[in-house]
Amino acid sequence: MISQSKFRAKPPAGNNPKYEEMISFAREALGLSESVSIELYLLEGRGSDRTFSRLKWKNKDSAILIHYDLTREENTYYAEIAVFLHDINVPVPRLIRHDSTHRLILIEDLGDTDLWSLRETTRENRRTLYRKTLAVVHRLHSFPEKDFHPDRVKLSQGFGPDLYRREQDYFRNYFVRDVCGIEFEPSLEREIEGELSNLAGELSGTLRCLVHRDLQSQNVMIRGGKPFLIDFQGMRFGSPFYDLGSLLCDPYVEFSNDQRMDLLLRYYELSNPKLSWEDFRNTFWKASAQRLMQALGAYGFLGLKKGLKSYLEHIPAGLHNLHLAASQVSSLPHLLELSERCQNNIVPACCRQE
Repeated sequence: MISQSKFRAKPPAGNNPKYEEMISFAREALGLSESVSIELYLLEGRGSDRTFSRLKWKNKDSAILIHYDLTREENTYYAEIAVFLHDINVPVPRLIRHDSTHRLILIEDLGDTDLWSLRETTRENRRTLYRKTLAVVHRLHSFPEKDFHPDRVKLSQGFGPDLYRREQDYFRNYFVRDVCGIEFEPSLEREIEGELSNLAGELSGTLRCLVHRDLQSQNVMIRGGKPFLIDFQGMRFGSPFYDLGSLLCDPYVEFSNDQRMDLLLRYYELSNPKLSWEDFRNTFWKASAQRLMQALGAYGFLGLKKGLKSYLEHIPAGLHNLHLAASQVSSLPHLLELSERCQNNIVPACCRQE
């Protein structure tokens, strides 16, 4: 979860703009006079190259201020995407103002409740919230590509064989090698290469639509019983199954297989696809394996390279889900074997925060 600490005149992170600049931007955007006191609190706990702060004034009003750097180009896309999603009736925080020169974004404050924070709620309440989320996601997935205008809204490169392979390499380098300590012998290297290349090709051949790209429990805020999507700056065209795998095989939240299939069936009913239920389910598991490889690579990179040790805590759950996904289809035997080797190789201490 994101924690809150009082933000002082000298920001704790050196990549933040000056305190006065942030307050001045917010005051002008919100139409507040100099006589109104604004408090600013740093929100901690996210892995992206951005800082989040909560502004408070008049003891009741609030907004979220984002400062981004240019390390990731997708950070510059957030504001345009927010307006676009709002216009097509996908619930997201309302954009108040964007200053591209100083890289500041002011958005509506949706509070602190997300799907992750409600993971221990009653089974029926969680089912209801996830079904509502799937309806929102289906709305995004249903937007016709022919009606999208890339000259108005910039997006990251769409999913295709190259991007899927980059995610797979990310997994092999930062998780299999760095976390699990496994180096491939030549014969296994060729077998894994062929298997994952086929997976990339299969996923590239599925239905193409707009996808969130990081649709996990901490990126779905709940306000008034309704879901809102956040952290959508990585939105692009790709397979809807990637989003479904992100949400329903999320390492942060535990599902029984019955719960997971119940929710997947709900999306299947909403989308009315040409695929049979069996083919739909198989493609879901393949996309889930792809997404989980990306997530595990990220945990290894953020935990070991960036020093964000808390991400290592999610490795056991992510690896369990990867093993489950690979075991559900016949086309990923080497990935299944690799996930078992990783489970045997991981030292428990590496997955605990120091």
